[in-house]
Amino acid sequence: MKVSGFTFIRNAQKFDYPIVESIRSILPLVNEFIVLVGNSEDQTKELVESIKSPKIKIVPSVWDDSLQKGGRVLAVETDKAFQRISPDADWAFYLQGDEVIHEKYLPIIEAGMRKYLRDNEVEGFLFKYKHFYGSYDFIGDSRKWYRNEIRIIRNDKKIHSYRDAQGFRNDNKKLNVRVLDAYVYHYGWVKPPNLQLAKQKYFPSLYGGANAQKANSFSKDSFDYSKIDSLALFDGEHPEVMKERIEAKNWNFNFDPTKKNYNVKTRFLNFLEKTTGHRFGEYKNYRIIK
Repeated sequence: MKVSGFTFIRNAQKFDYPIVESIRSILPLVNEFIVLVGNSEDQTKELVESIKSPKIKIVPSVWDDSLQKGGRVLAVETDKAFQRISPDADWAFYLQGDEVIHEKYLPIIEAGMRKYLRDNEVEGFLFKYKHFYGSYDFIGDSRKWYRNEIRIIRNDKKIHSYRDAQGFRNDNKKLNVRVLDAYVYHYGWVKPPNLQLAKQKYFPSLYGGANAQKANSFSKDSFDYSKIDSLALFDGEHPEVMKERIEAKNWNFNFDPTKKNYNVKTRFLNFLEKTTGHRFGEYKNYRIIK
């Protein structure tokens, strides 16, 4: 079984992406790792090179900043990276620059890929998510956070990144996936408040139109993490590759996890989810094989 990792990244230092930790987290599982490095304003390429792994293949890329509608440029960069993986790879493991896999899940992930290697009905694998917010001590636990996403796909070039690189499709059809009992640790909302603000100012420009105007609507010099509906304390352990980054954090964020800032509609939907176990209205860009 051959597995290729792939990702894209741009301005990793400028926006404090844990790209080194992300790549390192799955290096033991992959035979190669394609890193599409976009035209950056910092030392992103050198940052990736610092990992010093023979598995890593850095591919330079220039983003087409005219592809603003719906964040399309993000999907284009994902597809460009996917196209560069070895033709003889069986599976392609995709992580975004702020996503990390805990080492405890690596055996589970490998076992799943081996089990369904010859089962062509399985086009990919679905992961669960933990979304960290504000600091490494809190996770989002409200309906605003997506719970699952595809992060491993079969090496079938009919598969492509969908919309703003949130998931994948095969000729615009949802992929048939198996669910892995493994989590992606998403750290996109954990960074110093000034850098989080910088990212939030920039990111809407990738989507164009009114969203681009939003990028110019910030008046503060620090992101306010307190404007959140609900958080829960994280009582687990972070991936080993994240420990140095976490020890070096230089800001504090406190939140009362008993505080819930829900409107009436959300309270009702939360009640239904708690009593039925089903999240009504949840977006699912996949078909789960039972």
